[in-house]
Amino acid sequence: MSQRELVILGTASQVPTKQRNHNGYLLRWDGEGVLFDPGEGTQRQMIYAGVSATDITRIGITHFHGDHSLGLAGVAQRISLDRVPHVVDCYYPASGEQFFQRLTHSTAYHQTAELRAHPIRAAGELPTPGASFTLTTRALSHPVEAFGYRISEPDGRRIVPERLRELGISGPAVGLLQRAGHIEIDGRSIALEQVSEPRPGQSFAFIMDTRLCDGVHELAQGVDMLVIEATFTDADEHLAKEFGHLTARQAAAVAARAGARTLVLTHFSQRYRTLDDHLAEARAEFSGEIVVAEDLMRIPLPPRR
Repeated sequence: MSQRELVILGTASQVPTKQRNHNGYLLRWDGEGVLFDPGEGTQRQMIYAGVSATDITRIGITHFHGDHSLGLAGVAQRISLDRVPHVVDCYYPASGEQFFQRLTHSTAYHQTAELRAHPIRAAGELPTPGASFTLTTRALSHPVEAFGYRISEPDGRRIVPERLRELGISGPAVGLLQRAGHIEIDGRSIALEQVSEPRPGQSFAFIMDTRLCDGVHELAQGVDMLVIEATFTDADEHLAKEFGHLTARQAAAVAARAGARTLVLTHFSQRYRTLDDHLAEARAEFSGEIVVAEDLMRIPLPPRR
């Protein structure tokens, strides 16, 4: 069975705490490992989480604030140190090109791996060589240029065993039907649609530092898992607006409006000793599964619809 899960490497905003490292999120998607927003300390958190540099196939940076990107320097060097054999595709705002170059060449090291740069200049679909999914991006609303990401699997079809039995199809004929889309049996032409039903592809959205904006809602629409910042609570909503962030209630309202299935709240301000209020405020808006992210947590994508 394919493995699809989110590994939480860090959940702190701006300043790490004793319990929370700077941001870092690895999405395992079958044979892919997409590392989002590696903040300071990500390389060490990877060790605690049992994540190797070889697991990383892509890196996505939402914006170039330190808590979302300072760990890129260590991760880039570790990828070369471990002689990762595959190309690692890197996505980031084009306006931060100088920061990407500085971080990936911050000190002297023997570069053996290839980081293939994909600077983002506008919203839309991004190049994903060799991937089985599409990766799209939308602009967010933050004091510096920021983009959110969405991974989407193409819709497919699910075989219905009862229909196969009714039509007398079994053995190698089933695989042939799936590959070819139709087969001839005993003078009958059987189409794949006759023995299957639509299967929606899975989807995942990653939304960090932002105010509410069109891009937030577009990325979140109908996703199986929405990972979204919830820096503040209602009491500090004025700070969220001023500094370009969301409250837990706002994040949950986005999930409810979008019809998301699993909501993962993260990126918490160090001002909060506990996250009880974050969860309570989110519960008031969203009735689905809510996960208040903790460092080193593993969250499976929900079962297919």
